[in-house]
This record gives sequence, structure tokens and C-alpha cells, in this order.
Amino acid sequence: MPDHAPQPVDRQLPTDEARDLISLVRDIAQREIAPKAAEEEDAGRFPREVFALLSESGLLGLPYSSDHGGGDQPYEVYLQVLEELAAARLTVGLGASVHTLSCHALASYGTKEQQAEHLPAMLGGGLLGAYCLSEPASGSDAASLSTKAVRDGDDWVLTGTKAWITHGGIADFYTVMARTGEEGPRGITAFLAPGDAAGLNAAAPERKMGLKGSPTAQINFDGVRLDAGRRIGGEGQGFAIALSALDSGRLGIAACAIGVAQAALDEAVAYATGRRQFGRPISDFQGLRFLLADMATQIEAGRALYLAAARLRDAGRPFAKQAAMAKLLCTDAAMKVTTDAVQVLGGYGYTADFPVERYMREAKVLQIVEGTNQIQRMVIARHLAGPETR
Repeated sequence: MPDHAPQPVDRQLPTDEARDLISLVRDIAQREIAPKAAEEEDAGRFPREVFALLSESGLLGLPYSSDHGGGDQPYEVYLQVLEELAAARLTVGLGASVHTLSCHALASYGTKEQQAEHLPAMLGGGLLGAYCLSEPASGSDAASLSTKAVRDGDDWVLTGTKAWITHGGIADFYTVMARTGEEGPRGITAFLAPGDAAGLNAAAPERKMGLKGSPTAQINFDGVRLDAGRRIGGEGQGFAIALSALDSGRLGIAACAIGVAQAALDEAVAYATGRRQFGRPISDFQGLRFLLADMATQIEAGRALYLAAARLRDAGRPFAKQAAMAKLLCTDAAMKVTTDAVQVLGGYGYTADFPVERYMREAKVLQIVEGTNQIQRMVIARHLAGPETR
């Protein structure tokens, strides 16, 4: 089959600095990430050295202040970086998004002293973070979490189990939501736990359909002792902090979804223009041409929606509804586009010799993480029609 190399996405970027940044990311993706993606995903290998390189290159703290080692980049730019990384390998794009999510609480709600002490290492010091909200019995109903934090002198002692934690067992720090007071959302407080804290242990990683290179595990807190300086925000403020982080994190998931979808479309176009049947390329057949056109349209629509939400965020305007819409639309589009890419390749698409079967397996989880798409519909409907009556 003739080589049909995909053209880079034609991006609308606000500055020359942003254009240079995207060029750097594409270079890293092509040299260090994409060539090893299939082999390492099949082997279940997490590319820690890639994250060290991203940190050294200033790519793990992009939306945060340069005062603490961040990149001072708007979300409009940061999300397009995530998309490029996810197109090369979702384990890397999603990992960068989760790391950014895990830094949000301290960067947005920590004291100046806390930020000065911890953020430089978190944003550019080679560390990797994890975000601990979900539990075995509280996923979508996150406000019912049961992990407890109890005062003991000047310390807090954490006890409980968190579930579905990306980077569980390999993270250097964990942003943890724990119950310090009454039942419900008002009794939850945020904490920053070091990954090597005594009593903090990870279970064996989950055996997943896709994203096998990204470890997902339960984290057990067995009397983990934290000094008072590791509480983030006020007592009882943790659930509000968690929701604030998720609004931004959902945009990260949306961008990753479009990255995976774009990679699947590129592969489908390359195959369709090179594969010949009945004496001509299969891309000549109208049924397939229409399929490719629909795939491309869904990707462009998703990209436009997540960027519109990002621009609202960058302007300091409310964006929670648009973030939920972007997460919903982009991840549903990724599932459809990757499934259609398998169809374009036919029997070859169902084999591991081509990456589209991996893209399809990976796209599925994006409809689930950081709030299932059913939860996104609930969030959107509440913005439109108010809370549900009980």
C-alpha cells in the first residue's frame, strides 16, 4: 500500500509561543512516544521516562503560573497539547491530564506557603500526581465517600480506600478527598499525601480492556498521618474543590478523546487510499467516502466545542455546562469514530497489526472516567432546567 502520511492538524493558536510549543510537542510525540506505543501498551508498560521528559520540557505544568514552575499557558493551548499527546498514545495524554488535575487543588486553593513548598516539584520537578475521589462504593455519587480524616494533635490521620486511581501505586503525590465532618458534600476536606507515606499502599492494578500501559489501582490509606500543612483549603471545602477540578479535568478528557479520534481517522484515510478492490482504491467508493466525511466532521465539531469551553475558562467566565457538553460530545464521538475506523479496515481493523482496534478499546474508557456520560447529561440538564425535584 502507498504511504499516505497524515497531515498535522491545522490549529488556530493565539501566539507564536503557542505555535512553537505545539511544534515541540509534535516532535516529542513522533520521536519518543508514537514509535513505542503499540508494543508498550501490549506489554502493559508505563513510560515513566516519557513523563520525565515532559516535565523537563515544561509540559506538565502548562496551565499554571510560572511563579511556581508552570507554563502560564491558557487552557486553549494546554488542551491542544493534550490532544497531540493523546493522538500519539492515550496513556501519555491522559496521564498528563490526570497530573494537571491532581495539581489543581493546591494551585487554586492552597496557601502561598503551601504553593511555594510543593508546587515547583509538582509542576516541573519530575513528580507525577494522582487524584483520589472515587471509592469502591462511591463513584458517580462521590459525595457519599467514606474515607475518613481524623485530627490527632496537629496531624490528620487518613483511613479508607480509594478506587479507580490513575497512576495508583506509581504516583509521587496524591490529592485526596476525605470525610472530616458530617455526611454529604459539606463534610469533605482535601489533602495532599506524599506517595511514600507510611500506611499508603496500592492494590494490584486493574486488568483493563484498554489503556494497559496506564496503571489503575485501588489505594489504601491505613492510618496515613499527614501534618496540618497538608490540608488544602478549609475544612468542609473539599467537595467544592473536587468539583472545580473536575470541570477543568473534563476538558482534558475531551481533548484526549479528540486526539484518539484524530489518530483513528488518519489511520482510516491512509488505509482507504492505499487499499485496492475491484481495480481501484476503496476510498473511491461513495459509502466509504461518506463514512470518512462523517468521522472528520465529528472530530472538528468536538474540537470546536472543547476549545469554546476553554476560551470561556480563560476569560474567567462560567464554563461548567460547556465542559460537560464537551466531555459528552467528544468522548461519544471518539467511540463512534474509532469503531468506524475498524470498519474501514475490515478484517485488518480487528487485528493488532493495525492500531485502530486499540484506539477503539481506549476510547471506551473516556466515556466513563471523570464522570460518566450519563452524569454529564445530568449536569447539563441541571444548568438548563434546574435541580431535580425530590
